[in-house]
Amino acid sequence: MASKKQNSIDLAERMAVILGQFKNLDNKDPSLWPTVPKIFLYLAVMAAVAVASWFIFLKDYETELEEARSKETALRDGYRQKLVKAVNLDVLKKQREQIQQYVIQLEKQLPSKAEMAALLSDINQAGLGRSLQFELFKPGQVVAKNYYAELPIAIRVSGKYHDIGAFAADIAHLSRIVTLNNIAIAPTGARGANMLTLDATARTFRYLDPEEVQAQKKAGGAK
Repeated sequence: MASKKQNSIDLAERMAVILGQFKNLDNKDPSLWPTVPKIFLYLAVMAAVAVASWFIFLKDYETELEEARSKETALRDGYRQKLVKAVNLDVLKKQREQIQQYVIQLEKQLPSKAEMAALLSDINQAGLGRSLQFELFKPGQVVAKNYYAELPIAIRVSGKYHDIGAFAADIAHLSRIVTLNNIAIAPTGARGANMLTLDATARTFRYLDPEEVQAQKKAGGAK
């Protein structure tokens, strides 16, 4: 019993000595502190540094995690899109072939520069074949587009109603693409003669020669 009591007294004295070292500390100069307060200060500083570093790095990790999640979402969406394309690859190939064939057919309906004279003759013959009288047939200025050229033709024909309608149908059925625009129909001649005048702009198209395509590309690049 005496030994236990002695140990308790020694422990209390040691605690009193340790606590006594925390009294009257100079906050301006910690280097003068006793050993125990210095140790506690070092431990407190180390703990603060460790906690601050943890939160700083943790914040960076959170940013990286959010970026990784965004990338994952984008990759998943891209994978789904590619998967759909892969599943429908054969269908898409067939559609591409159909579109290419359709484009080829349309290109065949566009005359070359050398064939334009023959096309203008076909338009003129379509009107004469319907007993129409041409009062005006004036090709305008060629307008070059990216891959084709457009030629407007101002026309004025006179004839009977049904003949003018048949002429418009003949124009629509030409082997080359020709459209009638800005159509205006008015009666002409004596009353009861059933004669009409058609004013319109016929537009036909042709594909550009390789030299003209290069010129268009250069012009586009300059702009």
